[in-house]
Amino acid sequence: MIDRELPVPLDLDDRKESAVRRLGAHFAEDHLTVEEFEASVDRVYSAATVREVESVFQGLPALRPAAVPVQARQTALVNRARPEDVPERGFQVAVMSGAERKGAWIPARRFTTVALMGGAGLDLREAQFGPGVTELLIVAVMGGVEVIVPPGIAVETHGIGIMGGFEAFDQASADPDPEAPRLVIRGVAIMGGVEVTVRLPGESARDAKRRRRDARKALRSSE
Repeated sequence: MIDRELPVPLDLDDRKESAVRRLGAHFAEDHLTVEEFEASVDRVYSAATVREVESVFQGLPALRPAAVPVQARQTALVNRARPEDVPERGFQVAVMSGAERKGAWIPARRFTTVALMGGAGLDLREAQFGPGVTELLIVAVMGGVEVIVPPGIAVETHGIGIMGGFEAFDQASADPDPEAPRLVIRGVAIMGGVEVTVRLPGESARDAKRRRRDARKALRSSE
């Protein structure tokens, strides 16, 4: 299936980049779950022929016409900040209390969150990232930390739970740019919990769960 709103590139690398943008549009329209989107992107980049690239769209519905080009919709999933505007270090501390960062903020290249018998939240869906790696260091002691990341950004996690839980995941980037933002999350949960989740901007945890469930149902019904 070739979407009419996109020109057909002749070069295989161009075709792959176009396919990733189209997958981003399908994800934005709830045609794919996070896991399906990531798997499809991996299939695109490992494809050796145009036929293999196009095979990832089998079973997907046609994209709705939109005023915003597919490429703009895809890149809008991850906001970028100018390198000179990104601080080197930042921190967030919740001691027997709560702390939250959200909205259009710029995370430092190395940002530390500590929750001691309290709760902390990092909502990165509208954050503006500098190019390359943004490192999050998280420590939860008898407390909890929730990290919400946008779809499309590369995520790498390294964590451990000691009498607690560290629930995270790795996610491939949807942006072929080698300078695209990347998140590296490291942390420990001691008698506490750390959770990393993916949500669309403005989406609640319940809405995200419902969207993934509906997408799985739609995928099964189309098989």
